[in-house]
Amino acid sequence: MAAVREGRTVYDNIKKVLSWTLPTNAGETMTIIVALLLGLTLPVTPIQILWINLITAVTLGIALAFEPTEENTMRRPPRSRKEPLISGALVWHMVLVSILFLCGVYGIFSYALDRGYSVELARTIAVNTLVVMEIFHLFFIRNLYSTSLTWKGIRGTKVVWMTVAVVTVVQFSITYAPPLQRVFATEAIPSLMVY
Repeated sequence: MAAVREGRTVYDNIKKVLSWTLPTNAGETMTIIVALLLGLTLPVTPIQILWINLITAVTLGIALAFEPTEENTMRRPPRSRKEPLISGALVWHMVLVSILFLCGVYGIFSYALDRGYSVELARTIAVNTLVVMEIFHLFFIRNLYSTSLTWKGIRGTKVVWMTVAVVTVVQFSITYAPPLQRVFATEAIPSLMVY
Protein backbone atom coordinates (compact mmCIF):
# COMPACT_ATOMS: atom_id res chain seq x y z
CA MET A 1 0.00 0.00 0.00
CA ALA A 2 2.80 2.44 0.90
CA ALA A 3 4.59 1.62 -2.35
CA VAL A 4 1.45 2.36 -4.39
CA ARG A 5 0.97 5.63 -2.54
CA GLU A 6 4.59 6.63 -3.16
CA GLY A 7 4.32 5.62 -6.81
CA ARG A 8 1.24 7.77 -7.29
CA THR A 9 2.94 10.70 -5.56
CA VAL A 10 5.99 10.44 -7.82
CA TYR A 11 3.81 10.18 -10.92
CA ASP A 12 1.69 13.17 -9.81
CA ASN A 13 4.81 15.24 -9.15
CA ILE A 14 6.20 14.44 -12.59
CA LYS A 15 2.89 15.64 -14.06
CA LYS A 16 3.10 18.81 -11.95
CA VAL A 17 6.62 19.56 -13.16
CA LEU A 18 5.50 19.07 -16.77
CA SER A 19 2.33 21.11 -16.16
CA TRP A 20 4.46 23.97 -14.87
CA THR A 21 7.46 23.75 -17.21
CA LEU A 22 5.77 23.29 -20.60
CA PRO A 23 3.27 26.19 -20.36
CA THR A 24 5.75 28.67 -18.84
CA ASN A 25 8.40 27.86 -21.46
CA ALA A 26 5.80 28.04 -24.22
CA GLY A 27 4.67 31.45 -22.93
CA GLU A 28 8.26 32.72 -22.95
CA THR A 29 8.81 31.36 -26.45
CA MET A 30 5.59 32.89 -27.78
CA THR A 31 6.63 36.38 -26.62
CA ILE A 32 9.77 36.12 -28.75
CA ILE A 33 8.07 34.47 -31.75
CA VAL A 34 5.23 37.02 -31.88
CA ALA A 35 7.70 39.91 -31.73
CA LEU A 36 9.80 38.41 -34.54
CA LEU A 37 6.82 37.58 -36.75
CA LEU A 38 5.20 41.01 -36.33
CA GLY A 39 8.43 43.00 -36.38
CA LEU A 40 7.84 44.35 -32.86
CA THR A 41 10.37 45.37 -30.25
CA LEU A 42 11.27 42.36 -28.12
CA PRO A 43 9.59 42.74 -24.71
CA VAL A 44 12.20 40.42 -23.22
CA THR A 45 15.66 39.84 -24.68
CA PRO A 46 17.09 36.37 -25.33
CA ILE A 47 19.62 36.72 -22.47
CA GLN A 48 16.78 37.68 -20.12
CA ILE A 49 14.81 34.61 -21.21
CA LEU A 50 17.91 32.49 -20.61
CA TRP A 51 18.21 34.01 -17.13
CA ILE A 52 14.57 33.27 -16.35
CA ASN A 53 14.92 29.68 -17.53
CA LEU A 54 18.11 29.12 -15.56
CA ILE A 55 16.83 30.58 -12.32
CA THR A 56 13.22 29.40 -12.36
CA ALA A 57 13.78 25.92 -13.82
CA VAL A 58 16.43 25.18 -11.22
CA THR A 59 14.27 26.44 -8.36
CA LEU A 60 10.54 26.66 -9.01
CA GLY A 61 10.29 23.69 -11.37
CA ILE A 62 12.28 21.38 -9.12
CA ALA A 63 10.29 22.45 -6.04
CA LEU A 64 7.29 20.63 -7.49
CA ALA A 65 9.22 17.36 -7.39
CA PHE A 66 9.15 17.57 -3.58
CA GLU A 67 5.42 18.12 -3.21
CA PRO A 68 3.77 15.90 -0.59
CA THR A 69 1.11 13.35 -1.43
CA GLU A 70 -2.22 14.97 -2.26
CA GLU A 71 -5.27 14.20 -0.15
CA ASN A 72 -7.42 11.27 -1.30
CA THR A 73 -4.60 9.91 -3.47
CA MET A 74 -5.41 6.34 -2.47
CA ARG A 75 -9.13 6.83 -3.11
CA ARG A 76 -8.57 7.52 -6.80
CA PRO A 77 -9.05 4.57 -9.14
CA PRO A 78 -5.91 3.25 -10.81
CA ARG A 79 -4.99 5.08 -14.01
CA SER A 80 -4.96 3.22 -17.30
CA ARG A 81 -1.59 1.91 -18.45
CA LYS A 82 -2.30 3.55 -21.81
CA GLU A 83 -2.93 6.98 -20.29
CA PRO A 84 -0.39 9.41 -21.79
CA LEU A 85 1.75 11.55 -19.52
CA ILE A 86 1.03 14.57 -21.72
CA SER A 87 -2.75 14.46 -22.03
CA GLY A 88 -5.14 16.57 -24.04
CA ALA A 89 -5.97 18.50 -20.87
CA LEU A 90 -2.29 19.36 -20.41
CA VAL A 91 -2.02 20.53 -24.02
CA TRP A 92 -5.11 22.74 -23.51
CA HIS A 93 -3.60 24.05 -20.27
CA MET A 94 -0.34 24.78 -22.06
CA VAL A 95 -2.10 26.78 -24.79
CA LEU A 96 -4.21 28.75 -22.31
CA VAL A 97 -1.30 29.61 -19.99
CA SER A 98 0.93 30.51 -22.93
CA ILE A 99 -1.67 32.98 -24.21
CA LEU A 100 -2.09 34.47 -20.72
CA PHE A 101 1.68 34.88 -20.38
CA LEU A 102 1.89 36.44 -23.83
CA CYS A 103 -0.90 38.92 -23.02
CA GLY A 104 0.55 39.71 -19.59
CA VAL A 105 4.08 40.37 -20.86
CA TYR A 106 2.98 42.39 -23.90
CA GLY A 107 0.39 44.24 -21.85
CA ILE A 108 2.84 45.43 -19.20
CA PHE A 109 5.57 46.12 -21.77
CA SER A 110 3.22 48.23 -23.92
CA TYR A 111 1.87 50.02 -20.87
CA ALA A 112 5.41 50.89 -19.72
CA LEU A 113 6.33 52.24 -23.17
CA ASP A 114 3.09 54.25 -23.32
CA ARG A 115 4.04 55.83 -19.98
CA GLY A 116 7.27 57.05 -21.58
CA TYR A 117 9.62 54.62 -19.87
CA SER A 118 12.79 53.55 -21.66
CA VAL A 119 12.83 50.23 -23.52
CA GLU A 120 15.28 48.88 -20.92
CA LEU A 121 12.98 49.81 -18.04
CA ALA A 122 9.94 48.42 -19.88
CA ARG A 123 11.83 45.15 -20.44
CA THR A 124 12.88 45.03 -16.79
CA ILE A 125 9.25 45.38 -15.74
CA ALA A 126 8.26 42.70 -18.30
CA VAL A 127 10.94 40.28 -17.04
CA ASN A 128 9.81 40.72 -13.44
CA THR A 129 6.17 40.33 -14.49
CA LEU A 130 7.03 37.08 -16.25
CA VAL A 131 8.75 35.71 -13.13
CA VAL A 132 5.83 36.74 -10.90
CA MET A 133 3.43 35.00 -13.30
CA GLU A 134 5.56 31.86 -13.12
CA ILE A 135 5.44 31.97 -9.31
CA PHE A 136 1.63 32.31 -9.36
CA HIS A 137 1.43 29.45 -11.83
CA LEU A 138 3.54 27.33 -9.47
CA PHE A 139 0.97 27.81 -6.69
CA PHE A 140 -1.88 27.11 -9.11
CA ILE A 141 -0.41 23.84 -10.38
CA ARG A 142 0.52 22.42 -6.96
CA ASN A 143 -2.76 20.48 -6.72
CA LEU A 144 -3.81 18.37 -9.68
CA TYR A 145 -6.96 16.87 -8.18
CA SER A 146 -8.28 19.70 -6.03
CA THR A 147 -8.26 23.48 -5.93
CA SER A 148 -5.15 25.43 -4.99
CA LEU A 149 -7.33 28.27 -3.70
CA THR A 150 -7.31 27.09 -0.10
CA TRP A 151 -5.31 28.25 2.90
CA LYS A 152 -3.32 25.01 2.78
CA GLY A 153 -2.66 25.50 -0.94
CA ILE A 154 -1.52 29.08 -0.50
CA ARG A 155 0.58 28.21 2.53
CA GLY A 156 2.50 25.72 0.43
CA THR A 157 5.50 23.79 1.65
CA LYS A 158 8.88 24.89 2.97
CA VAL A 159 10.56 23.90 -0.29
CA VAL A 160 8.15 26.02 -2.34
CA TRP A 161 8.61 29.09 -0.13
CA MET A 162 12.40 28.65 -0.05
CA THR A 163 12.51 28.59 -3.85
CA VAL A 164 10.21 31.62 -4.10
CA ALA A 165 12.53 33.47 -1.70
CA VAL A 166 15.60 32.55 -3.78
CA VAL A 167 13.93 33.66 -7.02
CA THR A 168 12.84 36.94 -5.40
CA VAL A 169 16.37 37.71 -4.20
CA VAL A 170 17.97 36.99 -7.58
CA GLN A 171 15.31 39.01 -9.41
CA PHE A 172 16.05 41.97 -7.16
CA SER A 173 19.74 41.50 -7.93
CA ILE A 174 19.36 41.68 -11.73
CA THR A 175 16.98 44.61 -11.32
CA TYR A 176 19.04 46.71 -8.92
CA ALA A 177 22.69 45.49 -8.91
CA PRO A 178 24.67 47.62 -11.43
CA PRO A 179 27.03 44.81 -12.57
CA LEU A 180 24.05 42.57 -13.40
CA GLN A 181 22.14 45.49 -14.94
CA ARG A 182 24.97 45.85 -17.45
CA VAL A 183 24.91 42.13 -18.28
CA PHE A 184 21.14 41.81 -18.61
CA ALA A 185 20.38 45.34 -19.92
CA THR A 186 18.01 46.10 -17.05
CA GLU A 187 17.18 49.30 -15.21
CA ALA A 188 16.24 49.83 -11.60
CA ILE A 189 12.49 50.11 -11.20
CA PRO A 190 11.76 53.29 -9.22
CA SER A 191 10.08 52.52 -5.91
CA LEU A 192 7.46 55.23 -6.39
CA MET A 193 6.45 54.84 -10.02
CA VAL A 194 3.46 57.01 -10.88
CA TYR A 195 0.78 54.93 -12.55
